[in-house]
Amino acid sequence: MQKSLFSLLLPGLMAVLGIAALVYWVGTGPIPQLQARVPGLDKAPAPGPAKIAKRPVLGQPVYGQGKPSALAGAWPCFRGAQHDALCKDEIPLARQWPEGGPEKLWTVELGDGYAAAAISAGRVYVLDHVHDATDDIDRSADVMRCLSLDDGREIWHNGYPVIVPWSHGRSRTIPAIAGKYVVSIGPQCQAAGWDAETGKGLWLMDMVLDYGAVVPPWYTGQCPLIDEKTDRLILAPGGKALLIAVDYKTGKVVWDSPNPHNWAMTHASVVPMEFAGRRMYVYCGKGGVAGVAADTGEILWETDQWQIGTATCPSPVVVGEGKIFFSGGYNTGALMLQLRENKGKFRSETLFRLAAKQFSSEQQTPVLFNGFLYGVRQHDKKLVCLDLNGKEIWNSGREKFGSAPYMIADGLIFIISDDGLLATVEATTAGYKPLARAQVIENGYESWGPMAMAAGRLIVRDMTRMVCLKVSEK
Repeated sequence: MQKSLFSLLLPGLMAVLGIAALVYWVGTGPIPQLQARVPGLDKAPAPGPAKIAKRPVLGQPVYGQGKPSALAGAWPCFRGAQHDALCKDEIPLARQWPEGGPEKLWTVELGDGYAAAAISAGRVYVLDHVHDATDDIDRSADVMRCLSLDDGREIWHNGYPVIVPWSHGRSRTIPAIAGKYVVSIGPQCQAAGWDAETGKGLWLMDMVLDYGAVVPPWYTGQCPLIDEKTDRLILAPGGKALLIAVDYKTGKVVWDSPNPHNWAMTHASVVPMEFAGRRMYVYCGKGGVAGVAADTGEILWETDQWQIGTATCPSPVVVGEGKIFFSGGYNTGALMLQLRENKGKFRSETLFRLAAKQFSSEQQTPVLFNGFLYGVRQHDKKLVCLDLNGKEIWNSGREKFGSAPYMIADGLIFIISDDGLLATVEATTAGYKPLARAQVIENGYESWGPMAMAAGRLIVRDMTRMVCLKVSEK
């Protein structure tokens, strides 16, 4: 009888011990030290913690040999501090490069995807995804990595277990940093808060479990927005709430907005704007665009005049005076929206539309600079300059670029092709004026991760590598 009872209890006991061992694995993590590929030193990303069913559990930080850089400058979130893809560091950048291109300071191997860098206090943050299913246990995980801006060596890493089946890469997003806090959104819609200095996990929200979010095709592309004006984290789960405002220090929800049309999450990120004395957040949901009040979460205006059937990726570009520019791929083209206000009520109207052959952008968000828009037209892969009436000022002619990113710094457009060829172009309306170009990622493949720049350092990535370049004048 005792033997029979023990036989019945043994499987349950082993299951409890197994779960305890997996939780411990998340904390200690079998992720060995990630080293930068400074000449002669190579190391691939390591396996992540084991998967735990349902809501993931944050692990404990593991520390490396990296040290924060003393360099000033920051790129604290997607498209930089002002959410405009403009680097305003007062550091002169090189107009010409030596043979071989700008100096390559370091390279780090990452899990497959396009998750890109944020920079603050001499540290580089990237939410990597490590896939490891080499035996009977899938140890795949989202892993927040903190690297030194100087040499790419790892300062710390931490993570949580989650399985992300391959679908044209796995990772997609850029963290957001505010002081000693960093926030990430993973491929499967988990938002997490971390201590930026120590790597301690502070909180985790699963937008699928908590809000009924639907993971977009090709996973989450939305980057977290920390609004410096309201000191709140803004997320767009869809489902039960179109947007939510969160205390990024604790993960506590401050308000959530209604979602009357049940719009689902897209790949686009939330953009802040001011108009007629109101601060609001503009978001492209699956079904239309809405402006949400920053203080209360109420929907101030909405329209179905802009929506993309397959995938909405570029974020809105706030042009000024209530104008917002939208662009997309899949033969959608572009649209300029004008907000109107009357006695506290808002409405939107379409100023003009552009056909896909005039301008379109499947993945990247165009850049507004000195009253003109710059971006790569998906139809023919040309770099294009548009005025705010949608008129083409110039294009790059025979020189074509793919779906990879671009930004502007010190009057220069930095743009990289799919295969890792970096170029600079004068950001001027006087015509297409290329200056320098170099292959900065050897045998690059889908170099689609958005760029980051601080202290004269430019960080780019392809499917599996992140590269830091010195682009300042000597």
